[in-house]
Amino acid sequence: MLPLFLIFVGLPLIELYALIKVGSVIGALPTIGLSILTAILGTWLVRRQGFSVLMRVRESMDRGEVPALEMMDGALLLLAGLMLLLPGFLTDVVGFLLLVPPLRRLLIVRYARMIPAPRDPLRPGRPTSPRVIEGNYRRDD
Repeated sequence: MLPLFLIFVGLPLIELYALIKVGSVIGALPTIGLSILTAILGTWLVRRQGFSVLMRVRESMDRGEVPALEMMDGALLLLAGLMLLLPGFLTDVVGFLLLVPPLRRLLIVRYARMIPAPRDPLRPGRPTSPRVIEGNYRRDD
């Protein structure tokens, strides 16, 4: 419950504080302009990288592979786009950081390590492997 409280109450308060501080230094109109500029620039960058991820997904599927890493990359790009569209400088920083491909790859690898590998119930302690049943068949018409 505390993380949700911090996200929905704490983050907007921090964003508001940052906007007020920046506005007091550079003025209200430049602050609003900067916020709009980051949203426009972020949207353009997310769209450009999104098409790149889409092409990698298509290539992976053409090779017959599951595009799991590309899909996670796309999910992080979606999160980056959301962060960049929200008004505020803290969310813009997080959004622009998520636009850096090596950082996204690092986050995906860290997340993948946290998920345990599926286990075979017949062989405890060993990861599951694809079950292959070999045999012959014939067609009776």
